[in-house]
Amino acid sequence: MTTPPDTVFIRGLRVDTVIGDYDWERDIRQDVVLDIEIDTDIRPSAAGDALAKTVDYNAVATRVADVVRDSNFHLVEALAEYVAALILEEFNTPRVQLRVAKPGALSNARDVGVVIVRTAAERPARGPISG
Repeated sequence: MTTPPDTVFIRGLRVDTVIGDYDWERDIRQDVVLDIEIDTDIRPSAAGDALAKTVDYNAVATRVADVVRDSNFHLVEALAEYVAALILEEFNTPRVQLRVAKPGALSNARDVGVVIVRTAAERPARGPISG
């Protein structure tokens, strides 16, 4: 029996970006909030107390924030697919779960967004950084 994977997570990563399909949204920056769960095996890093043997959540957060900040997507769906592909490719993980929320998109809801799960086996090609 295979041991279930461990998870390194980042919750509430807030990044301002250009996101939205309406004309007025193309002229402003809005926050998106990302929750990231990355499957990994933490035993090697725990045994040696070594950062080099695990997923460096600071490196992930910095890379994702930089990419999202510079992006220009119309849909959170497209942004989520791009970020998931980036994490799978650059951080060599077998699986990522990603939640991308757009706070304040609806006046009567805290936020809206998507939750996706992608695996290395189905790794999509990263498209252009802007929609």
